[in-house]
Amino acid sequence: MQNLTINDAIGQAIAEEMRRDPSVMMFGEGVATKRHELLNEFGARRIRNTPLAEGIIAGAAVGASTMGMRPVIDLLFAPFMTLAMDELVNSAGKLRYMSGGQFRFPLVAMAMTGTGWTVGAQHNHNLEAWFVHSPGLKVVMPSTAADFKGLMKSAIRDDNPVLFFIEMAMAYETGEVPEGEHLVPLGKAAVRRAGNDLTLISYGKSMRACETAASQLAEKGVFAEVIDLRSLKPLDEDAILASARKTGRVVVVHEANRMCGVGAEIAAILAEKAFDSLKAPVLRITSPDVPAPSSYPLELAFAPQADAIVAAAESLLAPTAMTSRPVLTANAG
Repeated sequence: MQNLTINDAIGQAIAEEMRRDPSVMMFGEGVATKRHELLNEFGARRIRNTPLAEGIIAGAAVGASTMGMRPVIDLLFAPFMTLAMDELVNSAGKLRYMSGGQFRFPLVAMAMTGTGWTVGAQHNHNLEAWFVHSPGLKVVMPSTAADFKGLMKSAIRDDNPVLFFIEMAMAYETGEVPEGEHLVPLGKAAVRRAGNDLTLISYGKSMRACETAASQLAEKGVFAEVIDLRSLKPLDEDAILASARKTGRVVVVHEANRMCGVGAEIAAILAEKAFDSLKAPVLRITSPDVPAPSSYPLELAFAPQADAIVAAAESLLAPTAMTSRPVLTANAG
């Protein structure tokens, strides 16, 4: 094992894949400047800075992927992906199906998302649900350094376009990462903490709040199971359903807006496939339906926090949970 920052774990994954497969290349906004170790090893033909033109970057990646390359592109901040929606959604996501499988689009599009750097709404918008809703795209959003490495390697090897979201506040967190070959399959969730009383489901940075809430609940004698989705599309329905059927109570937590978010899909899956096992309503803890603030104290109020998760969990354990609506927090419902 080695201790790496999440940013370094991503770089290590890309380097290993570039050594393994000469068709892997990387280009985007500042990549040769930020990842000079890759530039030094692989040269300017495979590691390239680009103009700040997201549509052109994504369009070049789509074209390169059809010609046998496996490009990794960095679009820097998630809101900038809106400038590449045609290329990512209408081309990369649809053309493999429209071609009857004659073409492959093995590309990875990276972008930073989430609160923590007070960069304001022009740089911060959690867009993962947009791309989950788009046919032909895969979406991952890891929470640990080991998973960032393992999922990046799997994403590069996949023959479909993969959107790879990085919570910007986590980029320099450290964690244990296996050396050498380490793959995490797309579409497989992880049980971070076992429990029988209720289930907390999340992904990305919100996993930290869930883990803190689970520890606080354990001090009160309540044992929460914590599920890290890691991959949003494909989604590990089996892990979600197994945990919900075991505990009967579920809180879904994510920083993205509440309406039509990943949490809504999970609630629908549980209502359709595990209703008889539920002992209380499925609750969602999300950000409010407003653009992300640029003030750090406001960011803390905007993003889901452990105390809101604890309050939601305790409301589900109340004897009247099935007959009365739980008391709402600012971020719960």
